[in-house]
Parts: sequence; C-alpha cells; structure tokens
Amino acid sequence: MSGIIFLSTEHREEIVEFYVSRLGMIVWIEQEDCTILRQDNLILGFCQRETADIGGVITFWFGSNAEVDEEYAKFKDVAEGAPQVNEKYRIYHFFFRDPEGRMLEAQRFLDM
Repeated sequence: MSGIIFLSTEHREEIVEFYVSRLGMIVWIEQEDCTILRQDNLILGFCQRETADIGGVITFWFGSNAEVDEEYAKFKDVAEGAPQVNEKYRIYHFFFRDPEGRMLEAQRFLDM
C-alpha cells in the first residue's frame, strides 16, 4: 500500500522551497492549492490553508551514521542539537525544524 501525508501550511511557497532545495524532494504533482512532493518512498502534500499543521514528527531515514552526520552539517542552523544515540529506540538521530516549526528528524536504526 502506498500513501501521501497531507499537511496544511500558511506559507506554501516557502515550505515547498525548503523541502525541495534543502531536503532534495521533487515536486511530483501541483494542484490548485496543494503541492505534492516526493523523495523515494516518502510523499508529502502541503496545502495552503489559514493554519499550519505542525504537530507530529516527519522522520527521514538514512542507512549510516555518516549520512545522518552529513544531514546534520546541512541543517545545523535549524537543528535542536547534535546527532546522538538513543538507546531506548536503538537509533542515531537528531531533530531539526522546517520554516513553520514542524519537527523533522534524521535517523538511522542501529540494528539495521
């Protein structure tokens, strides 16, 4: 099964620019008030609305600690802290935010 996560945004152009230019997502489908982005098996739709959905966490998965570290270098300016190991979930990760304040996470599963 495939799917799309749709989120409302107050600043669609700025959000799309962030996800395209900084995260490497591509514009997959343009609609009247929604832009659907895609990267590998992650599909996100951002729809212009009066309020923004900023709850939850959008997690980007990577295959190595080095890849997580590379992402941290790119997003250090908006990171919540440096990458670290979370023993409870057996992950190496860090959190960062998009321009509207959505929590994003770059992570690697240590057991994979």
